[in-house]
Amino acid sequence: MSFIASRILANNSVLSWSRIFSEPSCIPVRNYAARRGTRERKMKKKVKKEEEVKVKFIPHNERDKEKLLAARPKLKFDDSWKGLPIDDVYSMKYYRWKIYPFEEAVQCHRETHHPDMYNEPNASLHVHIELNMQGEKKTRFVENFNRIAAVPFKFDHGEERTIVAFSKDVAVQKEALDAGAELAGGVDLIKQIQSGAVLLQNFQFIIAHPDILPELVPLRGLMRRRFPNPKSGTLDVDLNTVTKRFIHGVSYSAKKDEVEKDFGLVETIIGTLDMDSKHLEANFAALIEDLNSVRPKREGDFISRCLLWSPPSRERFKVDHKLYIKSEEKEKPARENEEEDDDLGERVAL
Repeated sequence: MSFIASRILANNSVLSWSRIFSEPSCIPVRNYAARRGTRERKMKKKVKKEEEVKVKFIPHNERDKEKLLAARPKLKFDDSWKGLPIDDVYSMKYYRWKIYPFEEAVQCHRETHHPDMYNEPNASLHVHIELNMQGEKKTRFVENFNRIAAVPFKFDHGEERTIVAFSKDVAVQKEALDAGAELAGGVDLIKQIQSGAVLLQNFQFIIAHPDILPELVPLRGLMRRRFPNPKSGTLDVDLNTVTKRFIHGVSYSAKKDEVEKDFGLVETIIGTLDMDSKHLEANFAALIEDLNSVRPKREGDFISRCLLWSPPSRERFKVDHKLYIKSEEKEKPARENEEEDDDLGERVAL
C-alpha cells in the first residue's frame, strides 16, 4: 500500500470515530418507568374471559309472554269467508253472523228481559263497536280518544257531569245555566280562578264562547288539554246546545289493543229497553255519525262491526252500521268546515 493510500484510510477512520462521539445518538432511550398495571392490562386483553350473564328476575305474569301472545286468538273478527245458512237451525260457528234490523234486535232483547225470564224490562242497551285503528300510514295508528255524542233522545246514563261556561255576554251565560251548567261567567270568573277562589278541578268540562277566548289564554296552563277548542266541541257560539250535549250526550272512549294496535273497541250505552225502538235507533245513528266523524283520512272502513247486547243476557245481535253512515261526498265539505274552524280557533288562541 502506498503512503498516500494509508494516509487517506487513517483520515477516514478518524472522521468516522469523531462523528460517532460528536453527533447525537438516534437510539430510543426511556428515562421514566412504565405505568403501573400496563403490562397486566395488555395480558388481560389477550386472555378472553367469558362474562357470566346475570338473569334478571322476571315476574310470573311476563314469563313466556311471546309464546302466550303467539297463541292468543286475534281480536279482529272476519267471517266473510264463511257461507250463509240454509236451514232454520244451524251451528253459528260454521256460518256468518246474521245481520238483524235494529228494531228486531231490540225486540229480541226485550223478550229475554221479560218479567217471565230475566225480569229486567228497564235494562240498559249496550253497543259494542269494533274499529280499524290504522292511520293514514300502515305504521301509524289512531290514538285513544274520548268523546261525547249528542243524542236526540236523552236517558238516565247514571253520570254526574259538571260544566263551567265562559262568555262575555250575560244572556249567553244565562242560557248555559238554564241548560244545566253549574257555573257561568266572564272576565270576573277568570279573575276568581286566577286568585284561587274558584277551582277548575271541580268541573269536568270547560266550554266557552269565541268572544272570550283571548281572555282565557292566561288560564291555558291550568286547563291544559281541557282548553276550549272547536275540535273537541267545547268552543262554540251556541253554548245552550253544547251544554245539553255534554250533560245528556252519550260518553264513549275508543281504546286500541296493546298488541293488535290496529284493533280498537268502543262500548257504551245508547238507552234503555223501555224506550221506543225508534228513539233507540236515532240515538244509535247519532253515535255512529259522531264516531265516523273522527275517522282517519284513508281508504277503507273505520267501523268494522256493531253488536247490541243487554246484561245480564250474553246474547249479542249484529246490526248493519253502514245504513247510518253518510256518503263520503257529503262528509268532505263537513270535514273542510271543521278544519277551517280549528284553524280559526288556533289563531284566536295565539
